[in-house]
Amino acid sequence: MNSPIGTAESYWIDSTGPTSYPPLTGDVEADVAVVGAGIAGICSAWEIAATGRSVVILEADRIVGGTTGYTTAKVSAQHTLVYDMLRSSFDEETARLYARSQQDAVEHLDRTAAELGIDCELERAPAYTYVTEEKRIDQIRAEVDAARHAGLPATLVTETGLPFPVAAAVRVADQIQFHPRRYLLGLAEALIARGGRIFERTRVVALDEGNPCRLTTESGAVVRARDVVVATHYPVFDRALLFARLQPRRELAVAGVFAAEHDPRGMYITPENNTRSVRTAPYGADRRLLIITGEHLRPGTASTTDRFDLLAQWARDHFPVDSLAYHWGAQDNTTSDGMPYIGRFHPGARHVYVSTGFGGWGMTHGIMGGRLLAAELAGEPTPWAKIYDPRRLHPKVEAGSLLTSGVEVGRHLVGDRLRPHTFVDSAADLAPGNGAVMRRSGRRSAVYRDHDGRLHSVSAVCTHLGCLVAFNDAETSWDCPCHGSRFDIDGKVLEGPATRPLESHDAGED
Repeated sequence: MNSPIGTAESYWIDSTGPTSYPPLTGDVEADVAVVGAGIAGICSAWEIAATGRSVVILEADRIVGGTTGYTTAKVSAQHTLVYDMLRSSFDEETARLYARSQQDAVEHLDRTAAELGIDCELERAPAYTYVTEEKRIDQIRAEVDAARHAGLPATLVTETGLPFPVAAAVRVADQIQFHPRRYLLGLAEALIARGGRIFERTRVVALDEGNPCRLTTESGAVVRARDVVVATHYPVFDRALLFARLQPRRELAVAGVFAAEHDPRGMYITPENNTRSVRTAPYGADRRLLIITGEHLRPGTASTTDRFDLLAQWARDHFPVDSLAYHWGAQDNTTSDGMPYIGRFHPGARHVYVSTGFGGWGMTHGIMGGRLLAAELAGEPTPWAKIYDPRRLHPKVEAGSLLTSGVEVGRHLVGDRLRPHTFVDSAADLAPGNGAVMRRSGRRSAVYRDHDGRLHSVSAVCTHLGCLVAFNDAETSWDCPCHGSRFDIDGKVLEGPATRPLESHDAGED
């Protein structure tokens, strides 16, 4: 679909071909099974295979077609204002380990792409966190100081390549922007050549943590493996109460074309204006694609169309774009203490690992997480494994986040059922292209009228933990505000943690 803000698709998806790995049709065995084939899953499989273990990847849809296919694709150790937060909330040692692990991932990507000869438009560029408000300059000073003490070559600057003034910025040189899908499709091919196996359209619905572990798929096929890595973005198994410690966040992106001479020559992010992230990518001989990300929101809680419009207007106001070519949305999860969960899934886990909670920096964390898990399985843990351990508890740091998240989930789980004004009375009230939750035959139905006038009706109750879904008007999906599960208009799972589709309801007119 084309619109004033471009094609409703990710540039990374649109500029690469489809994949066609087979579905799993019978039982298989492997040393390690990886569930999920985004950057976390594929990088984990690649690194584990390098240790001599047999690896199988199980992907519910197509590889690199979920969150990783809709990223901004910056690989950087500079993560907005993270180092001052780590130093003040934890200690300087935690900040140092975080910086070492992130910069190690940056360099590892460069080496791997070169060694495998993967053409992924990899470009070295400085990364900036900037502010335009004078009152926030002290935040930048504190971040520069914390980042330098953590070992990064951070500097404070007041001049950047942006076409508007900034009050101050943190600058870290020699970071990476790249085409994530080209890189990971190349890595997947290299994994196959190394003896790995990939199965698409193979949704895992159950996990038995025995010896060996048993993964049961939607078709009934079983995978037996000594070790399992759960890399499904939001874990599809509710263990260790991680669903209570992860907050889903949806972030939007628009991409416009402009002359290469206008390239700001760097990767930029600001916490102002509900986040604005800026980078560019090659787009022909003398053009660049400007990618602007921001307007983050909890899934199912606000009009996505309005947020896209705000982001598009900001792009037009600040950059000389000829046109907006693409727009898309991505989803990520933030942990209750601000750092990813990478390691053993829960306190009792012996052979099950998880990689999640990347907080908007999934490219660097995904690469780092693959190396961390491979080292863990080999019995040679990395120096920074302890700061990412999912079994950690930081009550003072996490308390506020856990309380806010719990209140938000409770508000939707209970409150949405008590507010009749959120429902539409009749399907006859729905115009083409609109969806709403309504009572039909005594049930809460999520009803959508397509542009041909046909109704699509499914249960409005999320199959994960029973919250009510809400209509995403820009992406034509049903989104759960509690834990971020997303479904298409016919109930198919687009995004977990849900593994079962929404129940089909009678779609007849009222």
